[in-house]
Amino acid sequence: MIESWAALVGVVAVVVATLGIGGWGVRFSRTTSDFMVASRTVRPALNASAIGGEYLSAASFLGVAGLVLVFGADMLWYPVGWTAGYLVLLVLVAAPLRRSGAYTLPDFAEARLESRRVRAVCSLLVVAIGWLYLLPQFHGAGLILRAAVGAPAWVGTAVVALVVVANVVGGGMRSITFVQAFQYWLKLTALLVPAAVLLVVWVGDGAVNPADVGPIAGSTANAVEWSQPIGAGAQGLYVTYSVIAATFLGTMGLPHVVVRFYTNPDGRGARRTTLVVLALLAAFYLLPPIYGGLGRVYADRLSTPLQTDSLLLELPRVMLPGWGGEVLTGLLAAGAFAAFLSTASGLTIAVAGVLGQDVTRRRFGRTRLSGIAAFRVGAVLAVLVPALVALVGVDVSVARMVGLAFAVAASTFCPLLVLGIWWQGLTARGALAGLAVGGVASGTGVVWTLVVAQTETWWSVLLGSPAAWSVPAAFATMVLVSRFGGGRRSPARRFMVRLHTPEDVRLDRG
Repeated sequence: MIESWAALVGVVAVVVATLGIGGWGVRFSRTTSDFMVASRTVRPALNASAIGGEYLSAASFLGVAGLVLVFGADMLWYPVGWTAGYLVLLVLVAAPLRRSGAYTLPDFAEARLESRRVRAVCSLLVVAIGWLYLLPQFHGAGLILRAAVGAPAWVGTAVVALVVVANVVGGGMRSITFVQAFQYWLKLTALLVPAAVLLVVWVGDGAVNPADVGPIAGSTANAVEWSQPIGAGAQGLYVTYSVIAATFLGTMGLPHVVVRFYTNPDGRGARRTTLVVLALLAAFYLLPPIYGGLGRVYADRLSTPLQTDSLLLELPRVMLPGWGGEVLTGLLAAGAFAAFLSTASGLTIAVAGVLGQDVTRRRFGRTRLSGIAAFRVGAVLAVLVPALVALVGVDVSVARMVGLAFAVAASTFCPLLVLGIWWQGLTARGALAGLAVGGVASGTGVVWTLVVAQTETWWSVLLGSPAAWSVPAAFATMVLVSRFGGGRRSPARRFMVRLHTPEDVRLDRG
């Protein structure tokens, strides 16, 4: 166990800076639109940094290095997929979604299909995906503080929950935008500087090339526990395609990603934001595999599933004993904690927006809450439930949990957005059927992974990595039910024209 004074200093500094920047941003938040979408005034450069801050979660900061440590280069599909997901989002979704004028995914679904039932199902899915994604942030925060300073795991969970609630309740989206932009650059620096130092140490040691290191002892058993079979067999090939489907297509369905595109001034700004995000993510994802490779040389003892997430904190002290390793550990701890705070903040904003519109804004006791008050109550509920679950304890790796959230998003919101934006024939009945098929299929995989002990059987592999079959099933169901299932077709022509007409053309016609 690591007990590092530098790590404690780094975590405290990040918490203070986060609260300070969030407090500064509060003075710019006045209206409901400020709280939910920053009044749609966030410019591409700032918005891209904020997206990078919230998107690069615990799975990116800790999980990728751990996956590379155990399984080697095969696991680079995760960062490739998480980055390429924004390319798919850029081509298919970013600009039309912004032009829809919606605040949330349920807003878009109701406007496109004119169905309150579709809106209700979408609201339920946003909350479910948001809570599923929040779990690894709280779990990882507890792990970091326990590994860094010996604190009980619940302390990290409580700190992240309280800081996130304070910032989101205080200033909403406008305030969090500044916080997340700062946290992206902090995370990049926190990985870049130690990586450069550790590479110099590795070269000076004349140690073996990580590419020449054979399979880590026990990696076959670990693959079962992670539900990530590897190798050249049929199961390994299936899992690779499933990871590609989940990461490439799940990005556009993540509520905290989508909501940021509503903050751009127009569709063109949304496209420019996505281009900058691609560059920022590519720069970031060059770094975690370095730690995984060095870990295969210096810290292969951490190859068990629930230890790999602490690789980044262990490695500097192993390779560079003394105060140098302490300082690098402190910087990495600061970056890791920033990852938890920024992603948890974005998820809380997304879930709070939906709860505020569809749950808490309705009668709360005897009083009907205003827009801002409903949003604030929703923010508290958004954090409270996953924080309590995290305190109970969830024995699944950070990267694995995030992968499940991607699978659910890819199986539900991806078909709805792609077909809703590009196919006028989508009906409310078809959307409901597809959401039900995708949600039940991927949700069964989530429950299976969390509850049932994983095995090497095909049944376990299919449920542990459901995206390869649940995504096509959802698409096919939406198309078939819309074409042959009867029901009223929504008069979507005018809405579709709005989605696909650039703003400058509208102005010329106006």
